Amino acid sequence: MRMPACLSIVALLATSTAALAENKVPYWGSIGAGKARMRTGPGQQFPASWLYQRAGLPVKVIATYPSWRKIEDPDGTQGWMQANLLSDKRTAVVRGEVRAMREKPDLSAKIVWRAEPGVIGKITDCANGWCKFDVTGRIGYIETAHIWGAN
Repeated sequence: MRMPACLSIVALLATSTAALAENKVPYWGSIGAGKARMRTGPGQQFPASWLYQRAGLPVKVIATYPSWRKIEDPDGTQGWMQANLLSDKRTAVVRGEVRAMREKPDLSAKIVWRAEPGVIGKITDCANGWCKFDVTGRIGYIETAHIWGAN
């Protein structure tokens, strides 16, 4: 009796892992580890080209290869990273200058916070040129033109 239950769990885990690996590229994610190496190719045998030390940094996944993802960072640098170092949590980074975070997704809405360039926040509810932007509990709407990490 125990064997079928075990097999069911293994099958479920394999299905869920396969589903994650089959995201259609390009898609957005973030660096999930405190330290993550970018490599010149999809394998440990390829030299590291960059060491990221900023968990939550948004990335665009532009290609997949079994347990590796080719990513692009906010500066346009591209390379390969192990999939287990990435997260599907959507984040964005403020670009340009200090940007207003508004109460509603509307230019006439009250400014509730201001975010400096380089600030990273979680994004949700992206629509019509706006995203809900959460910077450690300070929440407001920001124009997608002012962040990197959303279309």
